[in-house]
Amino acid sequence: MARILITSGPTRQYLDPVRYLSNASSGKMGAALAAAAIQLGHDVVVVSGPVSVNYPAAAEVIDVVSTGDMLAAAVERFPDCDGVIAVAAPCDFQPVKIATQKIKKTGGGMSIELTETEDILMALGRMKTAEQWSVGFALETEDAQARARAKLKQKNCDLIVLNGASAISSDTNSVRIFNTAGAVVTQAEGTKADVAVKILDAITQALLG
Repeated sequence: MARILITSGPTRQYLDPVRYLSNASSGKMGAALAAAAIQLGHDVVVVSGPVSVNYPAAAEVIDVVSTGDMLAAAVERFPDCDGVIAVAAPCDFQPVKIATQKIKKTGGGMSIELTETEDILMALGRMKTAEQWSVGFALETEDAQARARAKLKQKNCDLIVLNGASAISSDTNSVRIFNTAGAVVTQAEGTKADVAVKILDAITQALLG
């Protein structure tokens, strides 16, 4: 059996002490994947951003807030794992400056300068050994297949799971899984619990066989 790291949920990048950039990721897909992996007998470590979903009691859960926090926790735990399923939706941008006090209205507009956060999946892809594997998720709204295949190569993944914006906060999902040759090896749709089982089946056949 494998020890699997799962990143899950959103992250937050604070603009001031009370406001932040984030997204509507619920952690439901991550929780379903953790449950499916545990059902197969795997050990699971979940690094999760702020969510209200409950992860399986058998999973080790590490709570984080920012993309930097998630990156640090994932990098620390990945060497002890056989592979990673990066289903989290970390915030891709962060403010260059964080206000120390709540930003007040002035009656006009305002501009916020943003910079990119470090890419977690790419960092894990760079550090993985020949014995480790990585599975990424791609949520795309245009040129979906081409972008998913490009991400697969750029981030040194062994498989990538493509889904759409309708998956966010939903109880259902529809996915296509691509291998390193760019071919679709699995398609699945239904509840996130059912889709998670199909994803774990694909991982088992391609990477754990």
